[in-house]
Amino acid sequence: MQNNRLYLIIGALAVAVIALGFYVLREETKPSGVEIRIDERGLSVEQN
Repeated sequence: MQNNRLYLIIGALAVAVIALGFYVLREETKPSGVEIRIDERGLSVEQN
């Protein structure tokens, strides 16, 4: 029973590290500047 908890904790930590790494990578590769989108909701302008 103790081993199962340890594996669960290690697995949860591994998932958290992978998710954080993916988030950081995504934020680092975002283009900087102004983003202009035209879609069904209209015109959208966002500054990055």
